[in-house]
Amino acid sequence: MQLELIRNATLKITYGRHVLLIDPYFAPRHSLPSFTGRSPNPMTELPCSIDDILDGVELVIVSHLHTDHFDGVAKERVAKSLPILCQPGDEEKIRESGFTSVTPLTQSTLWQGLTITPRQGSHGLGPVVEKMGHVIGFTLEAAGEPTVYWAGDTVLYPPVAETIQQVSPDIIITHSCGARWDGDLIVMDADQTLEVSRLAPQAIIVATHMEALDHATVTRHDLRQAADAGDIAPSRLLIPADGETLHLGR
Repeated sequence: MQLELIRNATLKITYGRHVLLIDPYFAPRHSLPSFTGRSPNPMTELPCSIDDILDGVELVIVSHLHTDHFDGVAKERVAKSLPILCQPGDEEKIRESGFTSVTPLTQSTLWQGLTITPRQGSHGLGPVVEKMGHVIGFTLEAAGEPTVYWAGDTVLYPPVAETIQQVSPDIIITHSCGARWDGDLIVMDADQTLEVSRLAPQAIIVATHMEALDHATVTRHDLRQAADAGDIAPSRLLIPADGETLHLGR
């Protein structure tokens, strides 16, 4: 398995000899409004060209329709014929943008030898969830590949822990920037990311969705310091830079 972190939640994954693009967010630096007044978003540029990102992509997965997961530039640049998997309820809005092969991920789905299964997520807890809306994560399985759990825009709450226990993934991809909305945590922070690593001592954790948006509260350096203090080895918690490619096995 090869995983390239593009920026924020955007990943390009080579898995089972197929190339997947997750949550494409292609906006130029500072081209979108601030969430907190600290900085326009995104705060960083893409590490490579959009053409390079899209090269070879066979399937796109869109977890939800927040602009930092599927933005206007991506809607223009992703080929309209590429198959897209999305959470139930988002398919019509994606089709309205001209995409012709959009399938809601309602259950475990077999695509080109890959098993893609939707998993529950909660974009915060309490009243903030109504503002954030529904989100999903998913797991990936294929012969000869590590089992992957992409948790997505979720905090650590019982369904996430249950997925870890039931699936026993080899790789867990977390969103770990500690983003907050009106003071409420809406994705994992450092403490929750470390707790994921303790819940899954057999897994490698890959922390993403960092340092790209102005409502984040945890940097890569913060997370590494917390991991060191918590005796989580660097080999168990990977914190890739934008544009970095990881080669991961079982």
